Amino acid sequence: MADWRDVLLVDGYNMIGAWPFLAELAKSSMQDARDALLEKLADYQAFSGRRVVAIFDAYRVPGLGKSYTQGKVQVYFTKEKETADECIERLVGEFSHRRRKIYVATSDLIEQHVIFALGALRVSARELLIEVEQSEQEVQRQIRKEETKNRNTLDSTLPPDVRQMLERWRRE
Repeated sequence: MADWRDVLLVDGYNMIGAWPFLAELAKSSMQDARDALLEKLADYQAFSGRRVVAIFDAYRVPGLGKSYTQGKVQVYFTKEKETADECIERLVGEFSHRRRKIYVATSDLIEQHVIFALGALRVSARELLIEVEQSEQEVQRQIRKEETKNRNTLDSTLPPDVRQMLERWRRE
């Protein structure tokens, strides 16, 4: 089955450096910061319907690079001697052959110009953080709405005449 959803490519370390709570977390544990980012992106993916791909720079790490899925978010660690920007540009090219919008989340100004030239839409780290926070607030609002709607109170099951009688007793 083809995946025709819009795609959001996220420069992972760029977000970690730009989102204050992740930058603070990264001071003590980069792994915890990556996991927190991926958790936020997984929730955002579920809410937005966009396919989210997080790319982390392994430029100075020897190896072939790796890709795996965490919380339904596809995660790429770049190949040796490949930067996250190069990987993002390659992925924009791969995804652009299918009919969909491709968004790239990075605050790297040069990279924004490059991906824009490749036909992708740019989203700054700050804009993505705002979108993620708004989606979290909307999810919480929907949960509260459902809880209120599904609240099974005694009052809602009583006939009107019994409710009136009980209300009179309460006021006396």
